[in-house]
Amino acid sequence: MHAFDYTAPESLASALAELEEAGDEGKVIAGGTALMILMMQRLVRPTRLISLRRLPGLGRIEVVDGGVRIGALATHRDVETSPLIRSRIPVLAETLSRVATLRIRNVATIGGCLAHADPNQDPPVTLLALDARVRIAGRQGERQVALDEFFVDYYQTALRPGEVVVAVDVAFPAPGNASAFHKFLPRTADDYATVAVAATVTLTPEGVCREARIGLGALGPTPLRARDAEAIVIGERLSDRLLAAASEAAIRVVDPIADPRGSAEYKRQMAGVFVRRALRGAWDRASREAA
Repeated sequence: MHAFDYTAPESLASALAELEEAGDEGKVIAGGTALMILMMQRLVRPTRLISLRRLPGLGRIEVVDGGVRIGALATHRDVETSPLIRSRIPVLAETLSRVATLRIRNVATIGGCLAHADPNQDPPVTLLALDARVRIAGRQGERQVALDEFFVDYYQTALRPGEVVVAVDVAFPAPGNASAFHKFLPRTADDYATVAVAATVTLTPEGVCREARIGLGALGPTPLRARDAEAIVIGERLSDRLLAAASEAAIRVVDPIADPRGSAEYKRQMAGVFVRRALRGAWDRASREAA
């Protein structure tokens, strides 16, 4: 590990000022589960680490404007065990419960997960399906970005120099809405998924889909939306033919790479399989909610 300065400011304003002062030589750190590995591999070599751990309020999970606001410093375990999340947005708690191991979930933060922008992570997949929005702070003030506009490229986000993620907002599900998350692990629980899919559907009382969102992970340079597949299921009732058509549409949008978790072609086919599973799971849950 190379030498670096470490600071722990006690206000967001101070942290942003330090980040601006450090420029390209500074990195913010929260849980550090990704950054420390990158530093030990010498892929990044900051001369200053600015810890966000002492910033007040950024670990809260609270109701705001008809939804839940998850502070950037909330750990995966915080979200997984939150009574508010478990009762109102259970698919998010389910997703977080399946991330790596308990040791990682106790340290890794939601804000760090999003800012890191690894396309193989699980939480962004479900947050995409839930139409989440990222709250970002900089010296010029705060702004909000839809999650499907936040990820720009491989390990790249819409964060501007000197900005940090401060929270993610997720609306509470509407009546008739439900979600499901499915992933395939090739080896152990702490490995990345070969493929991960989350689907959200909103059904009419007659069982017709009026809204749908499908998030895909580990299948491209960023977490992906299967927009063509979403368009296919809207206005339709559940059927095997419908799921097959949505599956084929999803396969066309993915761009996986071959790695130890599977060949590119294998991942494409698995994407279709898991889109069908996630859509059926979300549809079944929404149907039970409507009953």
